[in-house]
Amino acid sequence: MWPCGGRRQRRLGGVALLILVLWLLLRRFNWSELIPLRLWGRTLGLQTENSQFILEGMPFRIFGGSMHYFRVPREYWEDRMLKMKACGLNTLTTYVPWNLHEQERGKFDFSQNLDLEAFLSLAAKNGLWVILRPGPYICSEWDLGGLPSWLLRDPEMQLRTTYKGFTEAVDAYFDHLMPIVVPLQYKKGGPIIAVQVENEYGSYAKDPNYMTYVKMALLNRGIVELLMTSDNKNGLSFGLVEGALATVNFQKLEPGLLKYLDTVQRDQPKMVMEYWTGWFDNWGGPHYVFDADEMVNTVASILKLGASINLYMFHGGTNFGFMNGALEADEYKSDVTSYDYDAVLTEAGDYTSKFFKLRQLFSMIIGQPLPLPPMIESKASYGAILLHQYISLWDVLPSLLQPIKSEFPINMENLHLNDSSGQSYGYVLYETVIFGGGHLHSRDHVRDRAQVFVNTMYVGELDYNTVELSLPDGQGFRQLRLLVENRGRVNYGLALNDQRKGLIGDVFLNKTPLRNFKIYSLEMKPGFMKSLRHVAGWSAVPDYFVGPAFFRGRLWIEHQPQDTFLKLQGWEKGVVFVNGQNLGRYWKIGPQETLYLPGPWLWKGSNEIVIFEERTAGRIIQSVDIPYLGRTQYVD
Repeated sequence: MWPCGGRRQRRLGGVALLILVLWLLLRRFNWSELIPLRLWGRTLGLQTENSQFILEGMPFRIFGGSMHYFRVPREYWEDRMLKMKACGLNTLTTYVPWNLHEQERGKFDFSQNLDLEAFLSLAAKNGLWVILRPGPYICSEWDLGGLPSWLLRDPEMQLRTTYKGFTEAVDAYFDHLMPIVVPLQYKKGGPIIAVQVENEYGSYAKDPNYMTYVKMALLNRGIVELLMTSDNKNGLSFGLVEGALATVNFQKLEPGLLKYLDTVQRDQPKMVMEYWTGWFDNWGGPHYVFDADEMVNTVASILKLGASINLYMFHGGTNFGFMNGALEADEYKSDVTSYDYDAVLTEAGDYTSKFFKLRQLFSMIIGQPLPLPPMIESKASYGAILLHQYISLWDVLPSLLQPIKSEFPINMENLHLNDSSGQSYGYVLYETVIFGGGHLHSRDHVRDRAQVFVNTMYVGELDYNTVELSLPDGQGFRQLRLLVENRGRVNYGLALNDQRKGLIGDVFLNKTPLRNFKIYSLEMKPGFMKSLRHVAGWSAVPDYFVGPAFFRGRLWIEHQPQDTFLKLQGWEKGVVFVNGQNLGRYWKIGPQETLYLPGPWLWKGSNEIVIFEERTAGRIIQSVDIPYLGRTQYVD
């Protein structure tokens, strides 16, 4: 027999339990605040029903934002996710770049900044669902749309088709990728609520069987969540695949655009997979910006129509290294290093007016206070940095590089390097011997830009627009050198199969094809840069020097390192390395004038800075606390 006090305690306990259950039920309806790790017994996943999304039996709207782990230093992943939550988003979307995870055929890397499992788990920890976009093609203003360049070693290669050479490579890649992804799906306790089949295939559409192949490649390896496709309006009907929800990409909400989805699929929820919050930049063009008020008003209109949305980009980040893509419409245009995109957060993760306007909008829709925005990290201005030593490229060659000898020119991808994976990025130097001067003609076989030297004397450049040069006469045999830069492979359109780089065919002197080359690979990988430190021949920089050459200096930091931006005024064109990290390209033609240098890549004390300059070098670079991405132009 229980005493009276025990009954009272039990009643109080029962009431407390009832309140707790009601509170949990209320939280369950509050999907904007739902944290993935708090849901147990998951069985249904994200479904479509009566033109709306249903998650575990409850109505659900996707408020998403794109952020790519491979464009953001790992140390900043969580900060950017917390800012997503503070903006009112409940879902993170990311691409997966095949060409980083399998840089050499058969060698896979999911470590450090490529640790996809850690990234997705961190999203779950911070209360974000995930829509995964694993490709194999991702576009994304990324070299070859994320496809590895070694695929192009096959002269018959047909990318993004059921061509056997392509599907065998995709299968091998997915065999390594999917075991990482599958356990992180919603029904297995993870954050992934949907997976995208390929990417914008309706704008390519070369093989009617291809999308079914990619879908089955996912399903056969254990993908069980909702499948989606993603296309612009013109590609929608050509990018469909049975069993996947079609979504649309755009920036301007044309009348009837969302209703157009009903013409390709009836009674399905409407989803804007890519609402473009800004735009990307090309070398030689302006820095594009998209009006914040127009953007937020369009987002509000999309949501008013009952659609779900993903902001592309919420945070753009950086095309570190040589990974930028390119466009080829009327002419070839390579993308700049910054992927700031005029997005909701800046390249360095700082807030913009778009963030606060969107936060206000989403807060009104959600109907409750949002988490406070995290404090922004202050930026440092470390001042002038003297580049006090240099070494000419010509002096580096005999010490560090073993040439490949070939009667004919060989394109970058087909060089016998990297365990038969070829060279993917950077530069290639082609040397041959000529007698006399005359008329040099590339026959448009230079990809993408060649500096031409006779011995060490600069003669001129060859590229898409300049295909011929006059070589000065001279006595005896001389070396003709063509230093060819891969400026980035096209990532969108129908020209993907034609993205081999270097010399892709014969170059002619006085109508005779050049033969008997020494070919030097200048991929500038970490091993090469490390060896460069110890090579003999570094000397003091003279008052005036013309490259190509490597320059080095030191940045001394007294306190905890902070983000900064490197301004290269007085330098012409090249690449910057800090403590072995490739920050990316600079070019005086702009628009971008500063390179983002993340604080986590700096050390307290001495930091090594190495610059490869193609032509005209300065003596100093400036560390500044404000980026300058160039003259602006509003997106029409």
